[in-house]
Amino acid sequence: MGPARDPLDLLWLALPESRPGRELSWLASMPDASVSAVGEAGTGDPVPFIERPYRRLTRRFIEAGALAWFQDLDTVDPGPTDWVASLELCALVTGQAGPLAQRLGARQAILTWGNDARNPLYRIPPYHQALKRAERADLVVCLIEAARDHCLELGFSAEQLRVVLPPLDTARFHPPEQPVEEPVAAFISPLATNKGIDRVLDAWPLVTSKVPEARLVVAGRGPLDGLVRERAASDPSIEFVGSLPGDGVAELLRRVAVFVTAPRPTRVWNEQFGLAYVEAMASGVPVVTTECGTNHEAVLAPSIRVPDDAGRIAEGLIHFLGDPALRRSIFPELRRVVVDRFERSQQLAALRAAFDSVG
Repeated sequence: MGPARDPLDLLWLALPESRPGRELSWLASMPDASVSAVGEAGTGDPVPFIERPYRRLTRRFIEAGALAWFQDLDTVDPGPTDWVASLELCALVTGQAGPLAQRLGARQAILTWGNDARNPLYRIPPYHQALKRAERADLVVCLIEAARDHCLELGFSAEQLRVVLPPLDTARFHPPEQPVEEPVAAFISPLATNKGIDRVLDAWPLVTSKVPEARLVVAGRGPLDGLVRERAASDPSIEFVGSLPGDGVAELLRRVAVFVTAPRPTRVWNEQFGLAYVEAMASGVPVVTTECGTNHEAVLAPSIRVPDDAGRIAEGLIHFLGDPALRRSIFPELRRVVVDRFERSQQLAALRAAFDSVG
């Protein structure tokens, strides 16, 4: 048994369109932690939810970029609370977290994936106002190494920052008994230009010209649905399966030989990490993706990153799809490198230790 510790009571302010199984779930899974959340609707995570509506000016932006904030937050009374926490430094909800923490006699924590101190959102009111309020937080949990440098560049002190890498669910994402022999690649991501499904589709004919039996399974939803359906209708080697739940993603990863995406930056976004990369590698599947932002923190050798070019993506796919012996040889190493760094119980303990370290 580990040393006895005081229970930790935490209130999470959820962002619009928050995805289940991520930051809120990790906080709720920390040792000896009791977590509840404020949100317009439950996320599906197994925590008590206090329902409060958002004031929302547009639905164009989601999550941290949402132009939305809580109404009636001054009526929230969760009982004894040690921490009020939220996601990302400039989220408008984070701007509300500090005053709420002060009213409840609690400390404020912020979790961040941020990796670009020059993000234009930081200069735009009211995001800039939220960022200035965030500077007074007691704790900023950096979920990638790059986030620490990003926070320091923004003017946060080293004493406020703790790096805790994201937990990997190795029970859900595990390899099949044997590597998949068939040359099947999977794209599992939103079907949007920033995730590069269009680039992968452009690369695919180059792949099948060298590996004629290769197949591509595309899972996801997004603005490029129509493009995927069109290509799948004209090319029998491409299968579109739509959006999948978490267990469906894990099952698909155990049926494929390679995982592929091709992210590229936008004005306000650069790939920060990519949980899908470590989930694929934990499933014994090598990753081929583009060099984008700080995804090198997740895409660990023997997986590979290539320039944002259809020909180079095709070369990476052919490298793995055309060589089943290579895939068999790297099968155990793929899982080991991510489990060593991101194993769930290890990282949940580190997350709890970050809160305990604040005197």
